[in-house]
Amino acid sequence: MSTQTQPAVSTAARSLRDDPRIAQAKALILEAIAEHSGKLTDVRPPNPELAAEYDVLLQAAAATRGGPLIWPYLSAGLGNGPYVELADGSVKLDFIGGIGVYGCGHSHPETITAAIDAAIDDVPMQGNLQQHPPSIRVAQRLIDWASSAAAPLKLCMLSTSGAMANENALKLAFHKAAPADRVLAFDNAFAGRSIALASITDRPSYRQGLPLALSVDYLPSLDHRDPERSTRWAVDELRRLLARHPGKYAAFWAELIAGEGGYYPGSHDFFAALCQPIREAGIPIIFDEVQSFSRTSRPFAFQHFGLDEFADIVTVGKITQVCATLYRETFKPTAPILSQTFTGATSSMAIALSTLEALEANGCFGANGWNMRRHDLFAAGLQRLAERHPGKIAGPFGEAMMIAFTPGNGSFEHAKRMMDLMFAEGLLGFVCGSNPTRLRFLPPPVITTTEHIDAALELLDGALAKFDPTT
Repeated sequence: MSTQTQPAVSTAARSLRDDPRIAQAKALILEAIAEHSGKLTDVRPPNPELAAEYDVLLQAAAATRGGPLIWPYLSAGLGNGPYVELADGSVKLDFIGGIGVYGCGHSHPETITAAIDAAIDDVPMQGNLQQHPPSIRVAQRLIDWASSAAAPLKLCMLSTSGAMANENALKLAFHKAAPADRVLAFDNAFAGRSIALASITDRPSYRQGLPLALSVDYLPSLDHRDPERSTRWAVDELRRLLARHPGKYAAFWAELIAGEGGYYPGSHDFFAALCQPIREAGIPIIFDEVQSFSRTSRPFAFQHFGLDEFADIVTVGKITQVCATLYRETFKPTAPILSQTFTGATSSMAIALSTLEALEANGCFGANGWNMRRHDLFAAGLQRLAERHPGKIAGPFGEAMMIAFTPGNGSFEHAKRMMDLMFAEGLLGFVCGSNPTRLRFLPPPVITTTEHIDAALELLDGALAKFDPTT
């Protein structure tokens, strides 16, 4: 009997991926990108020769969308870390990243490599009838991270958007708790833009003209100025609602760090005081981490706040590219309520895996990991700016790599004016919340450096110098 190692069984697709010409092509592409993106190392103004062409593009965007863009941002298709080039030739320091989707910044070589590998696969979109191994690897990685402590989140459904991930979460909760049909949420909640999720979102303008699809009751959020009293109020209101609608609640919906609502974090004590009676009442608990995932001391904010035991259903998105709903085996549906023609693009799944690996490899997590250390640096800088520009900026607010400040009097008008001044200076941040409206930053966790934070603070300082809150 021969002891010689037999060659591994291969497929034509595997042979293609291993073809040295593919490796050579990728190396050449990365070399070219590095050469050109390496020129983007600082902010720069628009090129006047591109102004007319850019204006035509902006007008076309407004015509097709039915209204102008909230800011004149059209990407040129190249960047370098947190720096991004726009089609008018300007370069911006991007500290919002499409609202948190650029975990590795712009034109990151590992992201590009993942996208190229996906492009040569004959599965552009995965879904109900066409699955591909990358979807299994993404789901397994998310499950491993989510269940690393006391949260038994063993199942995962991928989806194309955070809204779809949240819709799937609602389906699972309603299916489990039927015939219960009400939802508990926090005031200032944001769940998404679908009709059902707009019913949960505590923003009347976001559901104007839309039918209310769900009956939702709201609990007061944590007030960090008086945590003991606000916790007592929230628990009292919870008990009142549970007594008023016994057996009627199908879900408790919680953003552990309110994202669109204005970057309001909770705490372990606050959430535990609510989750315990909710668990005792048999109500499914949903943690919405579409924006907060990967931005705290642990991959999940429920881990950051020590709430593993209460996690029944958890949603993630944005930075993961492909979104996901993770849930306990006890929530496995007994009817075919979860099925999608598209669960995500293969390129999105490849980039998701690359990003998850980079987050771990670059030390983003841990009590003294990069996420928490960079928060401290950024928060201290914002505090200095608040002292230097009294009446122009309040804060900082938020948690870890979700950080915000309030411009002027907190009106949308002041926030929008400040956002436009920042844009002109070369710094990208975006509005969130109402009463007050804040400006938020979501720096890319994998690649943001101390130098990038210093550059952002310098640009913000320049914008604040031009900001007049009295008008």
